[in-house]
Amino acid sequence: MTDRTATRIATADGQAVTVTSRSATVTDWAARYFGSWWNAVPAEPPISGALVSADVDSDEYEDIAATVLPHDPDEADYACSPMLHIRHEGGSVTAVQSGERLAYHWDPALRRLRIAGHDETAVATAAARLAREIVRGMLLADGWQILHASAVTRDDGATLLTLGDKGAGKTTTAFLLAHTGWRLLANDRVFVRTGHGHVRVLPWPSAAACGFGLLDALGLFEPVADRLRAGEPMHPTQDQRVTDALLAGRREPLWQANGKEMKPQFFPDQLDAWLGMPLATEGRAAGLLFPRITPDGEPQLIVEPRRLGEADFFTAGTEDRYPDVFGLLPLTGGASGVADRLGVLPHQALTLGHDTAANAALLGKTAAGLLG
Repeated sequence: MTDRTATRIATADGQAVTVTSRSATVTDWAARYFGSWWNAVPAEPPISGALVSADVDSDEYEDIAATVLPHDPDEADYACSPMLHIRHEGGSVTAVQSGERLAYHWDPALRRLRIAGHDETAVATAAARLAREIVRGMLLADGWQILHASAVTRDDGATLLTLGDKGAGKTTTAFLLAHTGWRLLANDRVFVRTGHGHVRVLPWPSAAACGFGLLDALGLFEPVADRLRAGEPMHPTQDQRVTDALLAGRREPLWQANGKEMKPQFFPDQLDAWLGMPLATEGRAAGLLFPRITPDGEPQLIVEPRRLGEADFFTAGTEDRYPDVFGLLPLTGGASGVADRLGVLPHQALTLGHDTAANAALLGKTAAGLLG
């Protein structure tokens, strides 16, 4: 371990994993991803507990890949990239993503995950992603569940959860409230669990996307573009066409052929440092919002019998980006009663339009009214 750096990542509830590498870029990446929402600090040997060891090592990548490809592996789409994998006797898993030039070996008995690849950024991204998955498994085994929701908190920890289908306005709601004094707890997913008479909420650390329209309406387009022009990097998953538009000062939304908007992508720490949205590490659920975006409509409250349903919770069967290839998640888990406890909280459905100032005014008033 003397030639390696290490970052220990722990949630506010105590679950932890350590990322170690010969490259400080890999461990710094983990610190950047988790330091704002979870606790990420340098670690010194001896390292105990779950471990992700990740290095740029083309020879080891080839060696691991050679143990997978000849053995009729299963295939999964993992983080939008094909992954071939085999499960060995005893439960260990070996996998390879040829397109990303990444190879993996997970030993559940030792709780050790080895990652080898050709590209430093790809290795760093994979190490952070799988470290989060290991912690995710620990949280689920401890009774936590995952909601498809954004969340903001007040200074006293009271948390407002925003739920809805894709495109309903969860991220928009969270960003508008976070830009007016609330702390951003999550923009897409949260961990929830009952305890001490309320529902606790922990963040799901991730990069975040913000569309050109919202970025411009918040007065953040030029500050972001200026940082990019000065050489500060944005998240590597950002499409080059988005980067080019920012550099050129073009504010018009960009669209993929499938109709999905291409958006600027931000590291978690950039949400605070670049966008002025301070982050929170935990909270307690105190109210629910159910927005719906109607492009030509006026922001207004609506009467709608919306309640939490099965579709609002992530399960192994509904996970779309990170299938449990390595067997990191428990087969069952999640405390009962979360939906019932959340269902009795103050809640409000509303429609949002494309007038950002009007949306922010309605959201601020509604949030204050729900939480008192």
